[in-house]
Amino acid sequence: MSVFPKKLKKGSHIRVIAPSRSFKLISEETREIALQRFAEMGITVSYSKNADEMNGFMSSSIESRISDLHEAFADPSVDAILTAIGGFNSNALLDSIDYELIKKNPKILCGFSDITALCNAIHAKTGLVTYSGTHFSSFGMLKGFDYSLEYFKKCFFSEDSYEVVASKEWSDEAWFMEQNKRTFIENEGHWLLNEGKETLVEGTIIGGNLCTFNLLQGTDYMANLEGNILFIEDNFMTKMDLLEFDRNLTSLLQQKTLQNLQAVVIGRFQKGSEVTQTKLQEVIKAKKKLQNLTVIANVDFGHTTPIITFPIGGKAKLEKKNGSYHLFVIAH
Repeated sequence: MSVFPKKLKKGSHIRVIAPSRSFKLISEETREIALQRFAEMGITVSYSKNADEMNGFMSSSIESRISDLHEAFADPSVDAILTAIGGFNSNALLDSIDYELIKKNPKILCGFSDITALCNAIHAKTGLVTYSGTHFSSFGMLKGFDYSLEYFKKCFFSEDSYEVVASKEWSDEAWFMEQNKRTFIENEGHWLLNEGKETLVEGTIIGGNLCTFNLLQGTDYMANLEGNILFIEDNFMTKMDLLEFDRNLTSLLQQKTLQNLQAVVIGRFQKGSEVTQTKLQEVIKAKKKLQNLTVIANVDFGHTTPIITFPIGGKAKLEKKNGSYHLFVIAH
């Protein structure tokens, strides 16, 4: 059974940890902008003691990262935990985590990309609802952050369910390199890749970054895959990204525990992937397991900006109204 952590409010305290790449990679300018945004919400922020530690892999030791994670959950003054940034190696922590400690001290844990492994493992082992959403570093984005902030607040400050409405524009740049030089692209809205038989479906959200989520296959850290709505996305690596996404999705759909799948929601691909609605639809139509399910894509999450925040282990529903599908997240 899923356990929801307490919501945030004015006066809440957020601890920033770096379970993947080091906090040292985040510039002072980015930190200052982020802190100002939290201050405007009435939120205090502290950094874990090993956050700036960095080794040759742009990370810190497993021991340091585990110590910071445990301390954040154990500290009664901490209301929520935000990851500093993504990376490649948060799954190295999973065997060393004290899941009983986390279970006894449920609180918000939020991040995306490589943090997919950490969030899904903690949910699987403890039942705690974790969150795919903005890193601390994301709050340091000078332009184009309003939509991300809006959905962060919808998810963490309110008990109300919310509809995921497509952003008006999006961007795919290394914004942290040049804050004032940004190019925004008009959003096409959500793509309907496959229309399901049901006009209303509801299920438990599971997933995140697909290639990272698949690292959990065959381990004790893969969550229950029964009756889910998959939220999946992948980041740009090469122009072969669609082929990589295709085989990663195939592998996930072949899991014996993936039963009674309700729907699939796919995040926006980066420009370099050169993924179009037509190309992606061809991938989806070839999957027998998805033939009778609703599949939508180009949703605001993944490695472009802006992004929504959503609960892993929480609920979502897809409802057909007036000929189009509407996505709702149940955040409590």
